[in-house]
Amino acid sequence: MSNLAFGAPLLLLLLPVVVLAALTPYLWRIRMGPVGIRYADIGLVSVPGKSLRLRAMPFVSALKFFALALIIVAAARPQAVNAREVIRGEGVDIMVAIDISGSMGQTDFEPHRLGAARAIVTDFITDRGHDRIGLVVFSREAFIQSPLTLDHDALLRLLNDVHLADEMRIEDGTALGSGLATAANMLKDSTAKSRVVTLITDGVNNAGNLDPVTAATAAGALGIRVYTIGVGGDGSVESPLDEETLREVADITEAKFYRAADIEDLRNIYSDIGALEKSEVETLQFVRHRELAAWFIAPALALLILELLLSNTVFRRLP
Repeated sequence: MSNLAFGAPLLLLLLPVVVLAALTPYLWRIRMGPVGIRYADIGLVSVPGKSLRLRAMPFVSALKFFALALIIVAAARPQAVNAREVIRGEGVDIMVAIDISGSMGQTDFEPHRLGAARAIVTDFITDRGHDRIGLVVFSREAFIQSPLTLDHDALLRLLNDVHLADEMRIEDGTALGSGLATAANMLKDSTAKSRVVTLITDGVNNAGNLDPVTAATAAGALGIRVYTIGVGGDGSVESPLDEETLREVADITEAKFYRAADIEDLRNIYSDIGALEKSEVETLQFVRHRELAAWFIAPALALLILELLLSNTVFRRLP
């Protein structure tokens, strides 16, 4: 897609001067008023009205000002600019695994734990323009909400459709091992230099056929790092957090465990993960300029020639 730009845009400041020069004779005539001649009988000077030639004369005079304006635009070097970006290097492949069990509906976060996680993950996805990101949700079972993709707009729409298990008519529970294994399975064939899972939960593994430590061992063997994030304030009775297991999962995969007591903690955690897992990409921008001055010079010359011909023929002024 082409954009219009000017190589010497300051010259365009001369255009108001041209407009003022074109209007000056008319403004002066209005200010001075009509010229009066004293006659005994006004019938001697009455005329039936202006001829077509007289009416058209001001437009002929204006041709040279239009031509001058076009010459100024041409001198400002109008250009059609085509920009193209080439990305070199490697991004990071990231799977986000989110617990959607009923306890994620607790309101110690605003609007609730799942809503806060969804908002922070949205910001995280938006900031990682060169990375492939996918999404897994889990309660009693794990589900792939989105495979790895660079289409972040589509991913964000799918993330927005993530709700608590009962709202999605899914059986409640917390299958940490299954959620982690499903996310890691989406990364096993990835050729990215860095492969990462961020796992958000507020509970204890109580469902599924795979325990989290076994899933973490398999992920670690594949070179996948698993950042575990426990959400919820200390001493939560409804959803006791298995912090020990989450720490072990992170340690096995050479990653980190985080504890988020509020939404600001959650925001800082994802900022830290973003800093640890940097994309090694370089963006090169190639810009091509196509000069358009000829498109203005040609009509300017045509208008000047037309004004010269008309002024010396049809609209010639007598001395």
